[in-house]
Order: sequence, then structure tokens, then C-alpha cells
Amino acid sequence: MLEKLKVIKDKFDALTADIANPDIISDTKNWQAKVKEHSSLQPLMEEYELYAKMKKDFDDAIALLETETDPEMKEMLELEQNELRDKIKESEERLKLLLLPKDENDSKNVILEIRGGAGGEESSLFAHSLLRMYQMYCDAHKYKFEILNLEETELGGVKEAEAMIKGKNAYARFKFESGVHRVQRVPETESQGRVHTSTATVAILPEMEDAEVEINEKDIRIDLFRSSGAGGQKVNKTESAIRITHFPTGIVVSCQDERSQTQNREKAFAMLRAKLYDFYQQQKEAEYSQNRKNQVGTGDRSERIRTYNFPQGRVTDHRIGFSLYNIDAFMDGDLDEMIDALTLADQQQKLASQEE
Repeated sequence: MLEKLKVIKDKFDALTADIANPDIISDTKNWQAKVKEHSSLQPLMEEYELYAKMKKDFDDAIALLETETDPEMKEMLELEQNELRDKIKESEERLKLLLLPKDENDSKNVILEIRGGAGGEESSLFAHSLLRMYQMYCDAHKYKFEILNLEETELGGVKEAEAMIKGKNAYARFKFESGVHRVQRVPETESQGRVHTSTATVAILPEMEDAEVEINEKDIRIDLFRSSGAGGQKVNKTESAIRITHFPTGIVVSCQDERSQTQNREKAFAMLRAKLYDFYQQQKEAEYSQNRKNQVGTGDRSERIRTYNFPQGRVTDHRIGFSLYNIDAFMDGDLDEMIDALTLADQQQKLASQEE
């Protein structure tokens, strides 16, 4: 680990010099790439500097202890040595985590997709609950939440919804939400008071830049249509809504949230880039493809990552066997404890695989 850190330190020092070099600064694209890489290494280098300082202090304490004859001073040096040993061990664990391979998409914005699954109208109502849950989480954490496309049912449920989530490390916080979410509750449409089981699917896609996903104009068709909202709200008499069809993949995206055709077009292309990236990643990586199939599945009740059990007030994530008993707060966007547990489990799994 220390050899690897020394190599990274040399790279970091070279980047520090490069971003202050006038010749490189004049090449904006190259300079920005170096600044981004430098920034990504900063937390690791700060921890490494702290580790190196503590290691030096520890070695100094050992050297002094070997020559010290005063009992009180020896006792003090031994205490200092023990404290430093514990702190060095903690720093080593933090360094191991910081050295884990980074997901290149962690810092990106997110395209959120929610669809009703099994369970008829109740699945659409649950999909609406999930959309509200994520929006409340974003509001509490200063993420910008923009509805891109929304198809509602007559009872206020959500057949399908897409939203853009913008903010620092948005993908890192939301990426574990992809999959089938199962709900067990008494539906509003149930007169007998019986508990029903329904599902909704959630997909989290990283937003891609133009340069990252190439779209050939010959491969797409753009259709304009009139926006419409539930109950006749936000009806737009002009054809400002956008639908883009990508012929090679069969992917279709729509955006009708904005009154401006230009804004809808930009957002529709953002959705298409994200879906194309996801599509081609599945083709390139067989393992990734299988993981995604297991995560998102078809919306069947048996394919689930999480269960929301309202009678018991419990939310359980089946991937890590983790349960919370604050379902009302959870549905109001209090997701941090669950997200943190999933993030920790992912880190521990990666550490274990490195040690094998």
C-alpha cells in the first residue's frame, strides 16, 4: 500500500505543478482535466500526509524511549506511542478505503426513472410515493430535482416518471436505489382493509456529456407534441413536448415538463445519452448486464431489493439484510441511514475482494 501511495504522491505533485503552468493553463480542456484529477486525489493525499506525520512521530517516540531513563518520561512516551499506534491503524483503514477503485460516475448528476410494476393501480400509487420520497430527500439535501416526464393515472398514481437530480456526488448517493421496490400495505382503493403486495421499479442512470455518448442524427427521429398534465393542468396549446426515438436500440424518450421546446429538447437528449450509455455498458460488460438484470428485473413481486412493510412500520433492504423501523420518516425522505449502510457494505465487499 505504501509503495502505491508513493507513486500516487509523485503523480499528485506533478499535477500540482502542471495546473500552475501557464502553458497548460492556456489549453483550457487539458487544464480542466488536470484540475479535476488533482481535486479527486486531494482527500487521499491529505490523509497520506497525516499518516506520514503520525508514523514519523511514532518512530521518534520509539527512538526516545530507547534512550530515556526517567520513569515518568518513559511512561509519557509509552502513552504517546500507544495513542499514535491506534491513530495510525485508523488512518491505514481510511487510506484503504480512499485507494479503492473509484466509480467514474459517482460525481455525476442522475437520471431517475420510476415505473409502476406488479399490482395494478396500487403499484402506480406506490410509484408516486417513491417519487415523492426521492424529491423530499433532494429538498432536504439541497439537490436540484427536476421532473422531465410524468405519466399519471386518474387516481394520482404514476405510470412512469423521469427526473433529473443535480448536485455534488448525486450518483454516489443514489446508485444503490436501482431495483425493484416492494410495498406491503392496505391500498387506498381497498375497502376490505386487506394488505396488498405491489411493486415499482427504480432505475438510476448517470447523466452523460455530449462527448461521452455520441448520437448520430441519422439514427434518431424527433417528434413534437402537445404537453399535457393530470386533470388538464399545465396543458400547452403549442407543440413544445419532445419525443426522440433512437432506431438502433429502440430507445424512446420524452420530455414535456418545460413550456419551452428548446429546454425540453435539451433534457430529452440528456435522458437519451444516459439510456444509451446504460444500454452500451450492458452490451460491453456481461457481468454488469447480469447485475442490472438482477437489480431492475421485470417488476415481478419475487424480484426485489427492498420491502416497505407498512403494517410493521419496517423498511428492509434484502441485499444487505438491513432493516429500519421508521417507515413514515423514510417515506418522507429520511434515507441517509439506509444509503450509508449500503455504501459501507459496498466498500467492505470491495476491500474483501482486494484482500483475496
